[in-house]
Amino acid sequence: MINSGNSAGEGEDSDTRIAPDPFTAVLPALAALGAIASIAAVNWVAQDRTPDRTKSKRKVVVALRDLEKCCIGLQEIFKRFHKAKKLFAGEGAAVTSPLKFGVHGTRVGPVAIRIYHQSMNDIASMMVLASQNAFEVMAAIEDGEIEPPDEVFYGFGDAQEQLNKLILERATLKTSVEQGLAVAVALTGLVQQLKEFRTS
Repeated sequence: MINSGNSAGEGEDSDTRIAPDPFTAVLPALAALGAIASIAAVNWVAQDRTPDRTKSKRKVVVALRDLEKCCIGLQEIFKRFHKAKKLFAGEGAAVTSPLKFGVHGTRVGPVAIRIYHQSMNDIASMMVLASQNAFEVMAAIEDGEIEPPDEVFYGFGDAQEQLNKLILERATLKTSVEQGLAVAVALTGLVQQLKEFRTS
C-alpha cells in the first residue's frame, strides 16, 4: 500500500520522494577509483617492451593530465555526496546498515535527487575516463616512458587495499563515502607524482 503522507501537516515532507538506492552511485564511483588504483599492478606484472609491441598513439603527458582531471573529478563527486547527507551520508538505520542493495528507502527532496542524477551522469563519464587513461598510463610505465619508484606503486597498492576493505567488510554507506573521498585525494597526489618521473 502506498503511504498517503502526513495528513496532520506535511511541512517539508510534502515535496519528498523515495530516493534511488544511493549505493548505485557510490559503488560505481568506488569502481572508477579502483581502475586508477590498478596502476599498482604494473610493479609486479609488467614486462619489458618487445620490438613488436604496439606503442600508444597518445602522448604520455596527455594521458597523465587526463587521469589527473579524472581523479579531481572523482574528488568532486564524493564531496557532492556530502552535500546530500540525508541520501549519501544518511539518517536513520540505513546509515549503519552494511553494504547491501535495497535497504535504504530514504525520502529526499528535489535538491538531493538532482545531486544524485548529476552524480550518476558524471560517474558514467569518469568510469570511461578512469579505465582508458589508467590503461594508457600503465602502458607508458611498462614501456619505460614513466619510471616511478617503488614507493609510488606502494601508494597505489594502499589505495587498492582501502577500496578492497570497504567491499570485504561490507562498509556502511557513510564509511564508503568518507573513505572514497580520502582515496580520491590520495590517488590525485600519486598521479601528480607520476608526472615527475616521465622519461620522455
